[in-house]
Amino acid sequence: MALALSLGRRGLGNTWPNPAVGCVIVKEGRIVGRGWTAPSGRPHAEPQALAQAGEAARGADVYVTLEPCSHWGKTPPCAQALIDAGVARVVVATGDSDERVSGRGLEMLRAAGIQVDTGVCEAEAREDLKGFLSKVEMGRPMITLKMANSFDGRIATATGESQWITQSPARRLVHAMRANHDAVMVGGGTARADDPSLTVRDMGVRQQPARIVLSRQLDLPLSGKLAQTAGEVPLILCHGQNAPDALVQAWEGIGAQLVACGTRAGHLDMVDVLQQLGALGLTRVFSEGGSAVAASLLQADLVDHLIGFSAGVVIGAEGLPGIGALGVSQLARAPRFELMDTQAVGPDVMHRWRRVRT
Repeated sequence: MALALSLGRRGLGNTWPNPAVGCVIVKEGRIVGRGWTAPSGRPHAEPQALAQAGEAARGADVYVTLEPCSHWGKTPPCAQALIDAGVARVVVATGDSDERVSGRGLEMLRAAGIQVDTGVCEAEAREDLKGFLSKVEMGRPMITLKMANSFDGRIATATGESQWITQSPARRLVHAMRANHDAVMVGGGTARADDPSLTVRDMGVRQQPARIVLSRQLDLPLSGKLAQTAGEVPLILCHGQNAPDALVQAWEGIGAQLVACGTRAGHLDMVDVLQQLGALGLTRVFSEGGSAVAASLLQADLVDHLIGFSAGVVIGAEGLPGIGALGVSQLARAPRFELMDTQAVGPDVMHRWRRVRT
């Protein structure tokens, strides 16, 4: 199952709206088939592993990270493929909460006389599949909030200079993190100030993550890098319902996808934004700022993972804070996260945290 999980992770960021699943087939102590969800979500992991195993799949044990699907979509049910292949046993890490599956895949296998075991490495599988499960269960993608700060928590000097607080090893790792998410998200202020492309570079990726920009009034530069590449890499612009029609039409005309969202207190309603992104099929979104977007996500309790890069540079109180005002007056009400791991990345330090919800 550990191998199946590692295979499934290969698909993170390029299988949406489907989950990134891994599958391993074992016969008489020997691996005879391996597979993981292909880009764009099909073929699924199980039929790929079965194709590799061929006749050796008959009487074999199958290890799969998510309950095999039981419904007909653009591909036949994976549960039926396993039955037709004559496997003897299927070991499943975790169930699929999609109402079209939700136990039906396991029932199909058992009804066909196949031994089914569940719950092996379930915690690890649910962590890997958190984005897909979040979309199914809550209607929104998983949110990873990434921040690169000075030692004292600043993202820029008072004049706005920010390139570069962290060094090249950390920035390269961020590109790898972008690659295993479905989309990269920033606020309009970051898009205007930095003119970013938000693409993955020097990683040899086959499928770029979508780019999401939050801009209530769509006041973004039509001459910038995002506009220049809107027809090449998916660009999703989330805007308020009162954004100027001329700007909506201009951005649509160059290939961007426009999503009208609700507002609250003069800002985009982040709950509505994420529900609409979930409806588009996105499961994993990597938010890179700025401070207002970070604050909005934290205030709405929408951040699932925090990733921080801390540099050994001190900017001082006049620098720009990484997170905008949260209105926290009592420490007990401040959002808290659980440390997952920490490591040195070149001269900088990376620390990863996850939100614990009860």
